[in-house]
Amino acid sequence: MMLHAYDLGLINGEYLFFDMQPNQDENVENFPWKRNDDRDDDARVAYQALMTVTIKRPTSEQFVQFSEEVRLRALRDYNYNYTDETVNNFVGAFHDAVLLYAIALNETLNEGSDPKDGYNITRKMWNRTFEGITGNVSIDANGDRNAYYSILDMTDPETGKFEVIYYIFGAVGVVEKVGIIHWPGGASGPPDDVPACGFFNEYCPVADTFPVAGIVGIVIACLLILALIVVVFLYRKYKLESEIANMTWKIKYEDITFSHVNKSRFLSLNVMNKSMLLDNEDDIAEQQIFANVGHYKGSFVAVKKIHKERIDLNRDILIELKNMREVEHGHIVRFIGACVDSPCIAIVTEYCPKGSLQDILQNDSLQLDWMFRYSLINDIVKGLHFLHHSVMKRHGNLSSSNCVVDSRFVLKLADFGLEKFKANSSSSDNAFGELTKKLWVAPEVLRDPASTKTQEGDIFSLAIILHEIGSRNAPYDAETGDMSVKEIIERIKKGESPPFRPQIDRNLYPNEVRNLMESCWEENPSLRPNINAISATIKKLNRSESHSDNIMDNLLQRMEQYANNLESLVEQRTEAFLEEKKKSEQLLYSILPNSVAKQLIRGERVEPESFDCVTVYFSDIVGFTALSAGSTPLQVVDMLNDLYICFDALISNFDVYKVETIGDAYMVASGLPIRNGNRHAREVARMSLALLKAVLSFKIKHQPNHQMRLRIGIHSGPCVAGVVGLKMPRYCLFGDTVNTASRMESNGEPLKIHLSSSTHAILDTFYTFKMELRGEIEMKGKGMQTTHWLLGENLDVKDSNS
Repeated sequence: MMLHAYDLGLINGEYLFFDMQPNQDENVENFPWKRNDDRDDDARVAYQALMTVTIKRPTSEQFVQFSEEVRLRALRDYNYNYTDETVNNFVGAFHDAVLLYAIALNETLNEGSDPKDGYNITRKMWNRTFEGITGNVSIDANGDRNAYYSILDMTDPETGKFEVIYYIFGAVGVVEKVGIIHWPGGASGPPDDVPACGFFNEYCPVADTFPVAGIVGIVIACLLILALIVVVFLYRKYKLESEIANMTWKIKYEDITFSHVNKSRFLSLNVMNKSMLLDNEDDIAEQQIFANVGHYKGSFVAVKKIHKERIDLNRDILIELKNMREVEHGHIVRFIGACVDSPCIAIVTEYCPKGSLQDILQNDSLQLDWMFRYSLINDIVKGLHFLHHSVMKRHGNLSSSNCVVDSRFVLKLADFGLEKFKANSSSSDNAFGELTKKLWVAPEVLRDPASTKTQEGDIFSLAIILHEIGSRNAPYDAETGDMSVKEIIERIKKGESPPFRPQIDRNLYPNEVRNLMESCWEENPSLRPNINAISATIKKLNRSESHSDNIMDNLLQRMEQYANNLESLVEQRTEAFLEEKKKSEQLLYSILPNSVAKQLIRGERVEPESFDCVTVYFSDIVGFTALSAGSTPLQVVDMLNDLYICFDALISNFDVYKVETIGDAYMVASGLPIRNGNRHAREVARMSLALLKAVLSFKIKHQPNHQMRLRIGIHSGPCVAGVVGLKMPRYCLFGDTVNTASRMESNGEPLKIHLSSSTHAILDTFYTFKMELRGEIEMKGKGMQTTHWLLGENLDVKDSNS
């Protein structure tokens, strides 16, 4: 057949031939044109226009062993010797077909279904993948096997050898290029669908003789047209060079004014799921991405610094900057200029004060109905449609953090273009992480980072943004509980079947949006809709939602919803403020007397106050140092916490004020800041008896057999009280009464209440307390003092002051 094509002159590059050789082994030297006859040379030329499609031969160790067993059994059972011949690929396929049938039959029998029901068994074979002797066996929804193929071509006419140029992995939809095609006739590419003159020479009719004058006229006209084209070309070139040389985009960094608040929040990383962080969380956690905000020629601008030592303004970069300056649209961020003088190299763009789309979606205080979300989607699609049809051709870096919102709540696309300008820049203060950025990147780009970013890649990024708009969560948020970002990226790159994509809660999405999203993140780029088809779909959705095409109506609707969101947010914040104010006041009441706390809340100065007579209580734990030495610090804290919680609960039953605790020391006073006559001594005495009784039954968790021994001292006398400090205000007591009460405690005995003579005298007036004379003791700084022990209270005796 190929020799016949050679004889007809069809080997000149206008035609390409294919043949199917299912059992062809691409691993052996292949010279299919060689017949060892007198036409081998012609056949060799003819076969340059031929490509061979064959089944890709499995290379696994399991298949090699299987092939060897087939050879042995063929010789043993059928006396067939393969010699140098390879085992037919279909032998393995027949083996896997039996396995597939067995799997379907077992499921049928387990269900109790009829094993003779061929229709049912056949359907169980569809949409199934398993590992067979030939490798991964994948049956699609139509019952066809997605096989692996090899394409062979005579890549070098000098050797005449057929070699593999492509592998087609049907099960995963991947085509792998492994060689270079040699096109027939020395052509640089594949032949046209239809030959230049048609299959029957219908496009090349024999022309009649043309008049000489006509020929001359045509030649003159062609020359004039050619001259005009040259003039236009030269003019446009001159104009282009002039515009490039003008550098209207150039900005001096010193012309930008930065205020003391020169940063605007673009994106918070801490709204991303913590499980998405990379190996070292400290590197990026709890940080933010900011845009520097400056003032240039009367307007606020966003300034993005480029971390490069210098910029070489070659022709390509100058053209990039010129094109960026000329690109303007209502839904893309306007490029204002660039600073190119080292070390301040930066890109200056329009400033959008409402932050990024990701900020808005992950701000739970903003209520976004689907009418509002459709408006945001419509803005993204309009901006992307413009870029795909402009000189930019693509965005290349689309994500929700690069969709920013201006003061009129119009969404605009940012961070596109200037690829050569930004090339080879060192990493900036970008807490978002290089890996996290890749969650929006198409799988084909992830597999080959050096490949040029395409429009199909933008469509994939749009699908991820649609998922964010529907779920109001970060991309792959549901998957990050079990996987890190690195693991997610690896699964996307693998090209699993079905492809690994974010989980979808179908209740969150309208059917049209969900269908559009799923079609946009198809694994095969050619199956994704282009931006024109997406624009048409979004227009239909807007019309179905009764959105007005009037720009003013849409703007008013957006602003109305934004105002409603703000009202709701103010109400929530006010309620939260009042709640926090209440908590702050309660905390202040717990550390200061109520009367003093109220003065501080009103902003009044608390003046020190003198009291003629108050009663001061001191206590500490005997043997606390030894007890602490045998305990861990945490056990000591737990013990004191339990003890003081017990004490605090008891003293709330008496007219006393807890002054402070220092380690194991506990200080209480009565008679201040509110005077209570002589009852202060009685209140402290009753409180002391209650605390002593409680400590006898108090159990230490880590030493339950240890008896807590409390030593108590009480003294009554004059003192001064006031608030000390502003940062951590304390209500403190001053005077000799405090010192004496402390001496009473330190000179007391365990599990006893030591009274000064002044406190004894006051308690005597109540006739209810049982006291015992201790006698005179030497007290440091006081000399000999007569003191008493408080033994208890006889409640049957009538209180003279009650």
